[in-house]
Amino acid sequence: MKYIIASDHAGFELKAYLKSFLESKGFNVLDMGTHDVNRVDYPDYAKEVAQILAQEKEARGILICGTGIGMSIAANRFAGIRAALCHDAYTAQLSRLHNDANILCLGARVVGIGTAESILEAFIQTSFEGGRHSHRICKIETA
Repeated sequence: MKYIIASDHAGFELKAYLKSFLESKGFNVLDMGTHDVNRVDYPDYAKEVAQILAQEKEARGILICGTGIGMSIAANRFAGIRAALCHDAYTAQLSRLHNDANILCLGARVVGIGTAESILEAFIQTSFEGGRHSHRICKIETA
């Protein structure tokens, strides 16, 4: 599995940690920035990740900003993107299981490193259940 990861300035440190975490598990990680704590605009990074995922359907994304709200709103504007803002492992698990989320959004100012790690672990370990949920995903895609 390939992960495309990006953050704004507020999420830079958590992004660096989670990138290393993914690499330690053997995942291919493409870091789209930001590469320091200088102020940037989160919609630019959400757009880059969404555009890559539109081409690489098997990849998944991770977007991090201060609260995760801005990144999730910006990413969900793109066709085929199902970005889920998660605050715990349970919501991350269900975002994959029921919603086939392809981007995990996190708030660096909301969750600590340990919680973020458990959220990411649930996200990467959970597969889409399909079944009755597939019909719902089709409705989202055609809305």
